[in-house]
Amino acid sequence: MSTHTTTVGPLDIHWGSRTYLLAVINATPDSFSGDGVYATPAAEESAVRLAAAALADGADVVDIGGVPTFPGAAPVPWDEELRRVTPIVSAITREVPVALSVDTCQARVAEAALDAGAHMINSCWGLRTTDGGWNADLAKVVAEREVPLVLTHNRASVSVTGPNGGYWLDPGYTDVFAEVMADLRAQLEYAREQGIAADRLIADFGLGMGKTPAQNLVLFENLAAMRELGAPALLSHSRKNFIGEVVGGTPAERDGATVALTGLGIAAGVDMLRIHNVALNKQAALMCDRLLRPVPAA
Repeated sequence: MSTHTTTVGPLDIHWGSRTYLLAVINATPDSFSGDGVYATPAAEESAVRLAAAALADGADVVDIGGVPTFPGAAPVPWDEELRRVTPIVSAITREVPVALSVDTCQARVAEAALDAGAHMINSCWGLRTTDGGWNADLAKVVAEREVPLVLTHNRASVSVTGPNGGYWLDPGYTDVFAEVMADLRAQLEYAREQGIAADRLIADFGLGMGKTPAQNLVLFENLAAMRELGAPALLSHSRKNFIGEVVGGTPAERDGATVALTGLGIAAGVDMLRIHNVALNKQAALMCDRLLRPVPAA
């Protein structure tokens, strides 16, 4: 469990003091959870309302994403992603005093979003490109702007559709846990080499990203090992297909199981949760923090 402080816009995150919540707002027409807002003036108004509601329900950071990452989602060109994201970031910045993250792996989108008022980048490919190379352009933007960065593990795979939605086929892991840990260590080292301060880095196992449902469960069972990375740990599990493979239902019907995993994740030492239903997960976090944190919840 990390204990340093990271500043995200108006928010100082004191890692280890409590669990922090990253609320999802999807700026897409095809969100897997059915809650996206999309590139119109009405969408901007909706996003502002959603951000204000998330803040009222206990979110610490709002995360705006313009590209769906669920298995089988259509690719989105960077300029379309930018068109979706930046007006919403600008609208929220004008209306809601909240720390803002943007979920992108595109350097040009990241730079424009930061110019529009975002405070953090959450990259679903970390500092990797989709072919496994290094994303030096994104690293340069993050280093120069001195903002926090979420490093997510991901690997290119083939998607298929099952009774509970799309999921990824095994892209060839020999030992999924060992390989994910090794990649995150390499990403953390690369980020520091590119001038990104260690106290601005956050690690994410990337549940639902390039792993089979069974592999996601293996990683979840080993969440406590994320402490060995020396960076705060983000758990991004909310409503995902590997939950549906166990409990069934639509994504919006998986909030109960999501909250159960929230509690288990906090017990394993994760520091931040990326979630859809803020109110339910906030309750779980408050209760778990009261029982499990070494200092009183802030």
